[in-house]
Amino acid sequence: MEKEVVIITGSTRGIGFAIAKMFALKGHAVIINGRKEAAVKNGVQQLLEIGGQVYGVTGDVAHEQTGERLIHAAITQFGKATVLINNAGIVRDRMSYKMEIDEWDEVMNVNLRGAFICTKPFVQHVKETGKRGTIINMISTAGLEGVVGQVNYSAAKAGLIGMTFALAKELHRFNIRVMAVAPSALTDMTRPHIERAKEKARAQGMPLDPYWQVGEPEDVAQFIYRLCERPSIEDSGQIFQVNGKVINRWSPPKKEAAPSWMEG
Repeated sequence: MEKEVVIITGSTRGIGFAIAKMFALKGHAVIINGRKEAAVKNGVQQLLEIGGQVYGVTGDVAHEQTGERLIHAAITQFGKATVLINNAGIVRDRMSYKMEIDEWDEVMNVNLRGAFICTKPFVQHVKETGKRGTIINMISTAGLEGVVGQVNYSAAKAGLIGMTFALAKELHRFNIRVMAVAPSALTDMTRPHIERAKEKARAQGMPLDPYWQVGEPEDVAQFIYRLCERPSIEDSGQIFQVNGKVINRWSPPKKEAAPSWMEG
């Protein structure tokens, strides 16, 4: 694989940092990002210690200038940007009838708006270079199936799935691949949910729901790297699910004839 310059949003910890570390160890340049300057500096230092080529950009992806700054950093520090991984995400869980508008807006702004803010300047840059590019949107099974108490997160991730399909069609002629990955891994964000699920299962004397039996961030990072190793434009528009060593591929929704009682 040619040397890549990889931008990873929300990458100071968890899955994002695992992806950054994977690419750095393989000799590629990475731009890491987070909202807290101390966390970004710490992430940069850790990657420098393993010999990585890395630069950090502090900023909220919901702010329009952050997308421009990420691309500018990649170009000025490493000469180009070839891979964008829209990983930044947050949750503000609450039942829909109790959810505040601010909780809806914040999740939408980071998970969905933020992905577009970072995608637009990346696409413009890759088009100008005439080279190939790869965009990977980190989604969730919440966007594929819906999750109780996560109507905002489910809606945002479903929107990101739609964005993946549309971008794949738009950008095919520019040799820019767009894919989505739904990871299941133990992170700071998922750990509280998993612990609650374990407690509930123990109290009921039931086994843990398979939904909460998850792998590690490094499993996701390894799969993401393999996706980028395989530069086939025919992969564009595909949706993958990663849980440990288990990889699944989701098909787009398909229409079918309505039940007979709906006719006439």
